[in-house]
Amino acid sequence: MNDFSSSLIVWYKQHKRDLPWRNTRDPYLVWISEIILQQTRVNQGLNYYHNFVKSFPTIHHLANAEEDEVLMLWQGLGYYSRARNMHFTAKIISKEMNGEFPQSYKGLLKLKGVGPYTAAAISSICFNEHQTVVDGNVFRLLSRVFGVFTPINTTKGKKDFEELAHSLNDNSVNGLFNQALMEFGALHCTPKKPQCASCIFSLSCYALKEGVVNLLPVKEKKLKIKKRFLSFLFVKDRLGYTFIQKRTGNDIWKGLYHFPMIETSRELGVESVLSQDAFDIILKNQSVELIKHHEMTHILTHQKLHISIVEVRLNQLKSSLSSSYLKINTQELKDFAFPKPLHGFITNFALK
Repeated sequence: MNDFSSSLIVWYKQHKRDLPWRNTRDPYLVWISEIILQQTRVNQGLNYYHNFVKSFPTIHHLANAEEDEVLMLWQGLGYYSRARNMHFTAKIISKEMNGEFPQSYKGLLKLKGVGPYTAAAISSICFNEHQTVVDGNVFRLLSRVFGVFTPINTTKGKKDFEELAHSLNDNSVNGLFNQALMEFGALHCTPKKPQCASCIFSLSCYALKEGVVNLLPVKEKKLKIKKRFLSFLFVKDRLGYTFIQKRTGNDIWKGLYHFPMIETSRELGVESVLSQDAFDIILKNQSVELIKHHEMTHILTHQKLHISIVEVRLNQLKSSLSSSYLKINTQELKDFAFPKPLHGFITNFALK
């Protein structure tokens, strides 16, 4: 075992966090944790992991669940395609593979929603395959220790770091090495205020010796963020009923519920929202009382959502609209999966 690997694993055994998915080699449980932790901090994902395992203790339980059940448990995590892909993959493994996960990196890559990182993590941790993971923590640690200035968000950068990480993994304890690599970056070689004074690599770290710790890793300029303007109509009558819709379009919120909505090329004022033809089916020939206008922004990886929610009260909602609208009591809103910004509005305002 090389010096880097042995030192890292010794450190890991002494300092690792006690996380439930580290006490198992069950690929189902490791897979659940890996999918949840994509784009999610460990302290946020931990409760989601416990809730998922409690609700769906086996791949068969998850496969037999309704999509709405899965999305409800996922509510608040964002990137809902992860949950839909996970549900789809569970059905494939349960029904076509007799509940058995592929035991190789290549086999795992064939599963929907499983990319190189997740496949490497599962295959190494559960089956000790010689695969090495590379994530943000690994980029940061290796770029600093070995002085790699190739931008991490380029094809060449990803390839260079994958090759470097793989060369440091001597194929003896692959899963342990990968977890140690990620944990050191997460706890010790952190983005801000890394613990350089007590670092096990302080004598050999390029960034520390050259005084460029804060310059690594290197990233190319980010892609332009797309602005989207979404206006929602939260309408409630005096009996406490409202209308919601299920999102069917192939976008980030597919399968989730939302209030009647329009998307425009610019931000709209309250009067403009209420005068939109799309809302005529709800508001036409009604006496409309404006309650409040709520505004917020929601940041995604490549999008900035400017969200407007116009809250109004009518005397009584129409008994039915088109099939795309669902009439429910506002107290039932908590039983449906909503996008994170709308969930916050429901909790803080709609259910009050």
